[in-house]
Amino acid sequence: MRKTSFFIILFFVSLACLIGLFVFMVYSYPSSEYPDWMSDMWSHMGGGMMGGLSDPYLGYFGALFIVLIVVVVVSLAGLVYFLLFPELKIGQPGTQRGISESSKKPDAIESIRRTLNSDEQKILEVLEKHDGKYLQKYLGKEAGLSRLKTHRILARFAERGIVTLEKKGNTNEVKLEEWLT
Repeated sequence: MRKTSFFIILFFVSLACLIGLFVFMVYSYPSSEYPDWMSDMWSHMGGGMMGGLSDPYLGYFGALFIVLIVVVVVSLAGLVYFLLFPELKIGQPGTQRGISESSKKPDAIESIRRTLNSDEQKILEVLEKHDGKYLQKYLGKEAGLSRLKTHRILARFAERGIVTLEKKGNTNEVKLEEWLT
């Protein structure tokens, strides 16, 4: 609703300025001096192409007049847009009533599994099958992945705090973090 209020205020302020400028222009040039004030105003806005400017500020008022018209149109368009297409309110608290607290929280390993691609899920499944602890060289073979791909996945896992890597001879021992087991 705040965006709608902004466009309403913008519309009325710019409309008031537009009316004020129009009234100022009409009453600042009496009809005896300019019998046809509208044609004279447009001729002066042409920058002197029709015979020069008698008042140099008349062109500025014309430009301000056009800018205010644009602001009125933009504010009206914004107001119509936000009235016709209100924002969707997704995931508001209190929409899931009657669900116990334990069923709202999936266990940690399932939460992580949803964010993984298929190769990462293979590595995680092999680790789960071996109680969260396995050697890296066997892990890649059992998951059906190359050594490089296994290394890159485990490096990402270690960076995200999913596993710890401990050097064991010419390979690494991979352990799932305790918060996942």
